[in-house]
Amino acid sequence: MTAPNRPTPQPGILDIAPYMPGKSGAPGSKAVKLSANESPLGASPKAIAAFAAAAEHLEIYPEGSSRLLREALGEVHGVDPGAIVCGNGSDDLLHLLAQIYLGEGDEAVMNRYGFSVYPIITMATGAKIVMVEETDYTADVDALLAAVTEKTKVIWLANPNNPTGTYLSDAEVRRLHAALRPDILLVIDSAYAEYVTAADYSVGQELVAEADNVVMVRTFSKMGLAAARIGWMVGPDHVIDAVHRIRGPFNVNLPAQLAGAAATRDIEFNAKLRAHNAKWREWLTAELSGNAMRVLPSQANFILVLFADAETAARAFEVLMDGGYIVREVSKSYGIDNGLRISIGSEEAMRGVAGILKAMGSAQ
Repeated sequence: MTAPNRPTPQPGILDIAPYMPGKSGAPGSKAVKLSANESPLGASPKAIAAFAAAAEHLEIYPEGSSRLLREALGEVHGVDPGAIVCGNGSDDLLHLLAQIYLGEGDEAVMNRYGFSVYPIITMATGAKIVMVEETDYTADVDALLAAVTEKTKVIWLANPNNPTGTYLSDAEVRRLHAALRPDILLVIDSAYAEYVTAADYSVGQELVAEADNVVMVRTFSKMGLAAARIGWMVGPDHVIDAVHRIRGPFNVNLPAQLAGAAATRDIEFNAKLRAHNAKWREWLTAELSGNAMRVLPSQANFILVLFADAETAARAFEVLMDGGYIVREVSKSYGIDNGLRISIGSEEAMRGVAGILKAMGSAQ
């Protein structure tokens, strides 16, 4: 066999579809970005101050274990800081979990419209991703369990889910876990936990404490610190140990560590962000429901709007763009051809989006 004339990727790498982030406006554009589930209230003022203070010490390596950040998280969430590992965004931790627990010949199971990063990190290890159909855009526990084989090593579960906003109750998550073999890792991705108002929801922390094969992953990106790239995970000792062995030695930078600790303790700001989101999520859902549109019930900081067909969704995207609002297309990245994901933004933005889409619906 003739040697290649340039370095070649491992088999399967070029079969992976790259992650598609939400669109932004052109430089200098005044368009309102509602495509990336960012905080409409900015970041905690205390986090901003902590980030700025860290600029005085940029010559110093950050503390390698993110100790101050883990202590803040443990204090506020009632977790042993030793059971927490932090990363450069939750994606960093998800990549590490895939690298540790998946390999050639293994399988990972996810629901059809689960977070699009899961196939990327699974296939990058040489493992196979098994996508399971949902019931009305909600993860189906029985279908997930039916997809488990002797090759299954990981279950990826975003709860609430992105991009649908739907969720599984604590009882359903526990039913899923109870039926899994002990060697299968259940990864509960609670990226939108701060915004959930449903009484029967659980972030997954209690299940992690009770089980030996469950981890909970969370992020600061949705609570105003997307630019800082901070994620954190709670898990059993043996998982935490394995992640520490291969993570980057300084994988969370100093400004991010200090800003994250301050944001964690700013209970007042986080409550304000949650209340704003709940108010305008409910309002926008009510305004758009009907009018030739269906809005899935959401527990996140966005809604998924379903139109009559793909052509109508594409037209709605363009009409919103013309009106100065950038939302998220979910056709290519998630295969929901007739849907648009709209982040919850300011009151002005929500009223603007509602007015445009309602007028468009009435004109059909």
